[in-house]
Amino acid sequence: MASENSYKSILKGTSMFGGVQVFQILINLIRGKFVAVLLGPDGMGIASLFTTSSNTIQKFASLGLNLAIVREMAETSRDKESASKFIALCLRILAATALLGALVCILFAAPLSHLTFGNTEMTWQFMLLGIAVAFGIAGSGLLSILQGLHEVKQLSKASIVGGLTGLLIGVPLYWLYGTRGIVPAMIALSVAMFGFYYIALRKTTHIETFKGFTRRHAPVIKRMIGLGLILMASDLIGTSMTYVLNLFISHLGSDYQLGLYQAANSATAQYSGMVFTAMAMDYFPRLTKAAHDNSLMQGIVNRQTEIVALIIAPAACFLIITAPIVIQVLFTKEFEPVLPLMRWMGLGITLRALLMPMAYITFAKDNKKVFFALEGIFGNILTLTLSCLGFYFFGLIGLGYALVADNAICLIVYFIVNHRLYGYCFSRDAAKSISNAVIVTGTCFLFSLIAEALYSYILMTIAFAVSTVWGVTKLKQKLKASDETLGNTD
Repeated sequence: MASENSYKSILKGTSMFGGVQVFQILINLIRGKFVAVLLGPDGMGIASLFTTSSNTIQKFASLGLNLAIVREMAETSRDKESASKFIALCLRILAATALLGALVCILFAAPLSHLTFGNTEMTWQFMLLGIAVAFGIAGSGLLSILQGLHEVKQLSKASIVGGLTGLLIGVPLYWLYGTRGIVPAMIALSVAMFGFYYIALRKTTHIETFKGFTRRHAPVIKRMIGLGLILMASDLIGTSMTYVLNLFISHLGSDYQLGLYQAANSATAQYSGMVFTAMAMDYFPRLTKAAHDNSLMQGIVNRQTEIVALIIAPAACFLIITAPIVIQVLFTKEFEPVLPLMRWMGLGITLRALLMPMAYITFAKDNKKVFFALEGIFGNILTLTLSCLGFYFFGLIGLGYALVADNAICLIVYFIVNHRLYGYCFSRDAAKSISNAVIVTGTCFLFSLIAEALYSYILMTIAFAVSTVWGVTKLKQKLKASDETLGNTD
């Protein structure tokens, strides 16, 4: 446990999963480029509709079990025999949810086609989509098992090879069949990801033969479904709030402003995805294993917070500096008005990253009521309220103000809740890292407001250089201290 939660292990997991995330972003960009070239704007629209439909069906058919599987798997992994039995149970549950997803596509193919495209011409395509949905649900479940087992290397390899295989098979299908190749390409990707995750799992652990559901399985299944449904309900509330916000922006402002806001969200998500994905994939399973011991858990959260602070500050500064280039590369000149908003978002994602280690505590502790109250209700209502007020009074830039205020409030609220429930406190190093990250990112942001472009970029570059040197120096110190501690322990 000490080795697994050392600074060295945390940084290794963060960098590995961050690298996988970067690779997957590149794969998605390449796939999007081929879709644009081979299928045109209409084809991109059709592909987007099929992808959205598939993701929505998967989300509901999987019953929100993915993170619940990670949590249970992380707890069970201490004992190999129990872990093997739990994996066998998970595989049977995943098979059932995958079948459910496929049946939804097959049985409701005609209504789904009419709802999505306004006619029933895509009925057969939706029936075929059931295959992609089934393997997508099963693949995501296997990924969750590997997460819970903390098989960082196997999971990373499978994600990279599976994504690349799906791309290499999918592109020729676009070329040969045009828009009719969209769903087959989605099937190829989901089957490839499932296949490589399954191979990784077989390499990792022994899987017992499942002998059927019995009464002893009932408590585990009930607990997992309960957690899954809470996650799904929280996600549904978040989706609904996003929909309401989009309508508010569109009606009070314009579709153009809504498009700018979505573009800014998309671009900043590419930057922050590395850190957030790494926390979900690497940090959460480690936290779950220590959730029974508040003192041990506090140490893990603080170490994770320090590493996140050291990484997110240079990343956010880089986003603030390069925002104009990002807009030119990913979008067109029409999207240039989104520049100030993206810079505010750079400040906002810093605060978001700093609160995320605390955000996982209640879920790791299996405190469903508090988790749902914070994530599902408080967080979503706060985001919607501040965003609507920000846009109403200040226009597009007000959404940036809202994001910063939202995450600052959540940082304070999450600390208070976790302190009162579990006695959590920031260590001196964690508090110092948080303060430094906020100060350096805030300084870089303030420099971006200078009217004279030359001076602005010189000062922003200095702030970025300071944050990078500070981050690298501190990481080296942490790694050296970690190695010395482990050496003494040995």
